[in-house]
Amino acid sequence: MKNIFLSLVLLVSASSFSQSTYEDSMKSYLQNYVAKHEVVKGHNKEHMKFYDVAKAYCIVADFKPSASAAWLTFKTSGKKTQVYRLYGTLSFQLNKKSYQLNVYQSQDLLTNPQYKDYLFLPFTDSTSGYETYVSGRYIELATTDIKNNKVVLDFNKAYNPYCAYVSGVYNCPIPPKENALPVAIKAGEKNFTSLH
Repeated sequence: MKNIFLSLVLLVSASSFSQSTYEDSMKSYLQNYVAKHEVVKGHNKEHMKFYDVAKAYCIVADFKPSASAAWLTFKTSGKKTQVYRLYGTLSFQLNKKSYQLNVYQSQDLLTNPQYKDYLFLPFTDSTSGYETYVSGRYIELATTDIKNNKVVLDFNKAYNPYCAYVSGVYNCPIPPKENALPVAIKAGEKNFTSLH
């Protein structure tokens, strides 16, 4: 009986440690994101807000590669368009409901050795325009993140495009309607109060 109790205590402790370790690593990740931000400077960094880190929004998704290599033109927040191709689709569950998001590959970045593995996941959700940036948020992935057609999709890493901070300067891709989630993703970066 004592051994069973000890095993349960160790199991609970390991579980608590795992949760704590994830939250701590995400807090460090977000602190680093704020510290190294290229657009928001100085005291304006204090206006960058995030949802509390929640491990429930770190999900293992199924990856299905795209059957087409056709290039697509994305509208942006500015005058220029950007060209991507559908790299694949992520299928995942959140609160026991099934969702899908498309992942894209940039034509421009494919020619840059540093970013050739970069994948782009733009999305909107029910918080867009309310608690989060109206035009949606982004998540960065890499082709190397995909293992056995599985990938970790962490909404705690969802971030604002540069145009959320400064309007009329950047050409930020607008998430396609296929990536509009009919659910509130209360994770990642929140709306930003204007620079001053």
